[in-house]
Formats: sequence, C-alpha cells, structure tokens
Amino acid sequence: MDVSITHLLITLIEHLGLTVAAAFLILNMGAAGKTFLGKHPWVEKAVLTCFFGLFAILGNYGFDPVHDAFANLRAMAVVTGGLFGGPWVGIGAGIIAGGHRFLIDIGGFSSAPCATATLLEGVTAGLLAGWYGSRVMNWKVAFGLGVAGESMHMGLVLLFAKPFPEAVALVQLIAVPMILVNSVGAAFFVELIKGLFRERERRESRQVQQILEIANLTVGYLRAGLGAGSAKKTAEIIFRQVDVAAVAITDTTHVLAHMGAGADHHIAGEPIRTAATGMVLDDGLPLFRHTRREIACPHHGCPFHHGIIVPLKKGADIVGTLKFYGTREKPLDKVHFQTARGLAVLFSTQLELEDIQIQARMLAYAEIRRLQAQINPHFLFNSLNTIASFCRTRPDRARELILDLSNYMRRNLDQSKGYITVREELEQVEAYLAIEQARFGDRVSYRLHVGEGCDNWPIPALVIQPVVENAVKHGITPQEAGGTVTVSIDCDATLLTVRVTDDGVGMSDETVSRLYNPEELAAAGEGIGVRNTIHRLQRIYGPSCRMAIESVQGRGTEVSFSIPRKHPSVRP
Repeated sequence: MDVSITHLLITLIEHLGLTVAAAFLILNMGAAGKTFLGKHPWVEKAVLTCFFGLFAILGNYGFDPVHDAFANLRAMAVVTGGLFGGPWVGIGAGIIAGGHRFLIDIGGFSSAPCATATLLEGVTAGLLAGWYGSRVMNWKVAFGLGVAGESMHMGLVLLFAKPFPEAVALVQLIAVPMILVNSVGAAFFVELIKGLFRERERRESRQVQQILEIANLTVGYLRAGLGAGSAKKTAEIIFRQVDVAAVAITDTTHVLAHMGAGADHHIAGEPIRTAATGMVLDDGLPLFRHTRREIACPHHGCPFHHGIIVPLKKGADIVGTLKFYGTREKPLDKVHFQTARGLAVLFSTQLELEDIQIQARMLAYAEIRRLQAQINPHFLFNSLNTIASFCRTRPDRARELILDLSNYMRRNLDQSKGYITVREELEQVEAYLAIEQARFGDRVSYRLHVGEGCDNWPIPALVIQPVVENAVKHGITPQEAGGTVTVSIDCDATLLTVRVTDDGVGMSDETVSRLYNPEELAAAGEGIGVRNTIHRLQRIYGPSCRMAIESVQGRGTEVSFSIPRKHPSVRP
C-alpha cells in the first residue's frame, strides 16, 4: 500500500494522542500511583518496566506496513521509561519492546536494526537518569533523546538493512514523521507524568498540613485521656477541618462523640451500633466501607453510604475507633482514608502520652520518671511545628519527618520491651537526630560507626539515645555554630563498647561529678538522661559497668560505657 509522508505523520499523531490519553487514565488510577510510590523498590521497578514496555509494544500496532516495515511509537515509551524509572527500567523496557519488534518480524529486512535501536534508546535514557537523577526528567531532554535516538534508528536501518535501496526508500518515507512524533511524544509523556506527580504532591502536602493542624488543636484534649469530654472536643475539631458528613469517636463498647449527620441515632453514650466498627475493634485493621450494607447500621433511615473506621491504640491494645462517615452528597475517598489513618497514629501517640503521665504519678521508681521526662510536650510541639514548615516547600521531607516522629515517640513510650538490639536503638537515635536536624539545620550533624557483628547485640532499651539527646541539647545547640555528635560502637566476643562524643560546649568537673551522684536522680534539669542511664547500667550489670565521662569546657564531651553479652531474659 502506498503511504505518503503526510499520511504517515497524521497517523502517528493520532496514535500519539490515543497513547498519551491511555497513559493519563492509567497513571491517574489509584493503584498505579500507589505502586509507583511504593515501598518495595524492585517490585516498583518491575511494574514500571512492564508498564513502559507494554506501551512501547502498543506503539507497534495500528499502522499500515511501509516497505515491509512498521512506523511506530516505541521510542516515545522507552525513552520516557528510562528517564522516569532509571537504568533498570530503561533497559527492561528496551528489551521488552525491542524483543517484541524482532519477534513479530523475524527475518524482516529491518527487524534487527529496529530492535537494536529501541534497546539502545531505553539504555541511553536509563543511564542518563542514573547519572543525573531527576534533573533529566524534563521535556527538553526527552525531546533531544527522541531526536537523537530515532536519528540513530534511521542510521542503523541504512547500515544493516538489506537490500540497501529498500532501506533508503524506507528511511526517506518514515524518518521525518517518526523522529518528529516520537520526540514530541516523549516530551509530552514526561511532562504528563511530572504534572501528575506534582498534583499528587500538592494533595499530599495539603493532607499532611491538615493532619498536623488537627493534631496541634487536639493534643491538649487527648492528653487527658479518651473520655466523653475529650472525644467531643476532638470530634468537633475534626468535623470543622475535614469535609465529611459526620465524625465519630468510640471506646471499645460505646459511642463517645458523634458530630454531623446521623446524630439522631448515633448518640453519644449509647452502645456502638455498626457491625463494621465491631470488626475494627476485633482485628485492629482499618476499614473503608462503600455501601450501607457494608457499614451495617441497623437503623432503617441511616444516611451513610460510606464509612471509614480506624483503630485508636495504646501500645498493642485497641482502646477505641475514629470514624468518618459519608453520604451521597458528601462521599468519602482515599484521601479521607489516609487522613483518618494519619490522625489515628498521632492520636494513639497522644493517648500513650496520657498513659505515661498516669504511670509517672503511680510509679515510685526514679528510673521510669527520668525516661518519661524525655518525652515532653515541648518536643512534640517543636517537632510538629518543624514538620508543618516543610509541608509546602518540601512535602516529601515532611512525610519522612512524620514517620521519624511517630517511630521516635512510639519507641520512647513503649516500656514493655526489655532488651532490644543495637540496630533498633540506633533507629531510635537516627529518628531523634533527623527531627533535630530538621529543626536546627546545619548546626546539628552526626556520624555513626557500628563495628562488624554489633548490630544484633542485645542491650537495654534507651541507653544510647538519652546520651545522644543530652549531647545535642546541652553540648551542641548552645553553640552558635553547632557541632557534631559521633556515635561509635565496637564489640568483641564478650564486650560491646559504646562511645558518644560531641564537640560542644563541654562541662565543668563539678557538673560531671553531679551526674554520678545517685541523689541527683530525682532532680530535673541538665543531664537527666545520662544520670538515668548510669543508674540503669549499674543496676543491670553491676558496679563494674561504670559509665566514663570525659569533658573539657569549650572543647566537648565523650561518654563511654561497655556492656557484656547478657541473656535477654534478664529484665532491665
């Protein structure tokens, strides 16, 4: 069939529009976006490779044969895949698309050079992304790669396709349309993906900011515990801040508060009515219900068609639920689901803070009081304000800091653990330092060294982190220029040695002496974390396990101690 350059150009542009529209729909689907932002890098890369490889294969179809060959849009997909996903995605998509091109036309006079060109385009785009990162994810680079790649494609056809006159005739017909449309298509595809992810980041930034604002407003109420009064105030705040039909909070048996639609039969003080809430209380897993039947409210006129129920916890115990309800006029979506889950995590932390305060009044041991003194509302408020400042400018960083704060607070509040591994303790240290670096910027830096075989050494929980915190608060941050904390851990067959060094303001000999004084344990103020650690180590391992503190004012401090390998069944 005779095909003109104009006809071929129009056909390619039509297929470009269909391909970009299909990609837009798929990328906007929640499952696809979630996969691209997943937590398993190799699974993510495999999905991306298949996605761009499939679109490159689709670029082979729907065109009339041209001199026993095919006009196509493969380059658009493999170039975009390489720039977006990096080397492995570029190589993988190139192999898939190039291999398919070769197999559908084995023996064809242009099959080998066309397949080779597709592979090289994917490899080149992927390597550029690997070398230069996200800087190459822009339309100019994509367009340039499209032009260079398809020009190389035409060159390979001229060099290797036989007979040569047919190769010349093919290139004369397809060169301009394929170079132009694949290059423009790659530029469009790249900008489409960037736009979708920018919009997703804006939505997530707004969501994080909303969660933090609600947490700031409710912390004073939930700190008093989960009761009718605190639940009512909390539900009122959420109902004002989140666009839902109703908000409810329950304990394990009764509705504590209900704001919004359905208040005529979902009444505070009455037993829980919905079967879905009972399921969450039983298994502790959040639920998103999309129909009245799934919500299973026995009231005939219940207006709710959507329900989100997430558990509220104290440690491992489920103490209640937070619920969002939606109607036909105000449906719920996945953003509401993520908001509810984020609030539940922060509320659970706040409820644990309330538990810690009760324990502090009931327990007589100075050790417990000192541990809990490290967890004060000022640290939480300062951290939340720091995170809030990142929400608009660096939403990815804000999400990371929320996880760091959640991990830090949960580990600090969990008094159930006896021994943990060095690695677990250092995760707590790094979570704390990440938050402090966000607050103080370049004024706080740190180095970690862990010797071979030390990661799994059992140690009492919270023996390194309080010392690091003391170094930051009383050693480094008082200096205008800040400083560095160094944590060095080494071990042999019988002994683990920990050294925490800072180049801060240092301490006087009198201050160092007070840290060793047992009578100072009940006193608040500087060094409570270090004093508590000294006491705990000696109580667990005996007088021989003595913490060494060397400090010079104006030059810094080194705190070191050694821990024998003790059986983890011994309670610290």
